[in-house]
Amino acid sequence: MNQLPLFLPCAAGVEGFLADEVHHITGLVGHDLLVGRGGVMAMASWRQAMELNLRSRLAQRVLVQLSQTPYRNERDLYEAASAVAWEVWFTTKNTFKVDITAQHSPLTSLNFAALKVKDAVADRFRQKTGVRPDVNTQWPDVRLYVHLTTDIATLYIDTSGEPLFKRGWRTDKGDAPLKETLAAAMIAASGWNADAATALPFYDPCCGSGTLVIEAAQIACNMAAGSQRHFGFEKLLPYQAHVWQALKAQAQAAERVPNAPIFGSDVSHRMVDFAERNAERAGVAQVVQLRGGDALQRMPPTATPGMMLLNPPYGERIEAAGVAGVQALAQTGRETPQTEDGGEFFLQLASHWKKNFSGWQAWVLTPDLKLPGRMRLKESRRVPMWNGPIECRLFKFDLVAGRLKPRQPGASEPSA
Repeated sequence: MNQLPLFLPCAAGVEGFLADEVHHITGLVGHDLLVGRGGVMAMASWRQAMELNLRSRLAQRVLVQLSQTPYRNERDLYEAASAVAWEVWFTTKNTFKVDITAQHSPLTSLNFAALKVKDAVADRFRQKTGVRPDVNTQWPDVRLYVHLTTDIATLYIDTSGEPLFKRGWRTDKGDAPLKETLAAAMIAASGWNADAATALPFYDPCCGSGTLVIEAAQIACNMAAGSQRHFGFEKLLPYQAHVWQALKAQAQAAERVPNAPIFGSDVSHRMVDFAERNAERAGVAQVVQLRGGDALQRMPPTATPGMMLLNPPYGERIEAAGVAGVQALAQTGRETPQTEDGGEFFLQLASHWKKNFSGWQAWVLTPDLKLPGRMRLKESRRVPMWNGPIECRLFKFDLVAGRLKPRQPGASEPSA
């Protein structure tokens, strides 16, 4: 096929990292690769679209833009969808589904707008072939997307199928698990260079079901993110099985032995069991070292200072952190429970780090913009990120030996 206009949506704040990743995978530059709001636009071949599905760790989907037209009402949407040559992409034997999103659209019902697009697709097939394809809202063969702004309607066909954060290996998970795409974005933002001969040791002391350590291990092994799953493009007409098999074989041949050790631990031994099973399915069980242990007590897993990257419990996950916090408090004979925002836990964590993790970097994802003050540490970087609907910051702390500065009576939380 000729060059295709692709849109790769991603979480807010990840667009620049995704553009770098797309360049690394495809070599695209200049006007063929543009950073937009909420994603990246690329002019790429069909083969590159398949390769992006296989290898991207940051994109949520790979969409092919099929039309972009002005609209004022639902009839305009019907006409726009009727003009697209859907028969080039799939057949009447395929089921399909239409999803619609909007920003400041004047239309009163998005459901009705999606229905008009669905009717247009079905009517075009009926006119061309005498038969219309069926709709399947649960497990469609083909997913169509409509995005509406104030006056522009954009139609896409999805090449991914299930969202790309579903790598195919995670079946064991805890409460509010971190999406694999966000884990990969955290690793990208940290600048951890798994390719370097002197790559830093990687450690997640609150690893849960293992998402961060498994992503890091696959990156260190140069494993393709989607090597263990199927994709929507396998149901589309341009799909050629031999091309796809060649891409997968090429990706597998590029896998390597990692340069850095990767560690994870969690206060919940049940979560560590989940992480071990997930690592086995992900093909990195021999690469990651997983153990149980309280983050407030676990010592550095290596004599060489490295990088900690963690998504500590907060909100619906704070009870898990409370286990570590309450245990530590009980050992000191104190009866004060963990605060609702995890303040006691984080303050003790910072003290533990300064005492035992001198020379390490610590990157912490949190929705609490005042976390550095609560920990009485001074961040050296802060990167905006979104965990689903939750606005977060990824804070970097350069850990040095010493004690935390005491809080002055009546003063706000200082940083040190």
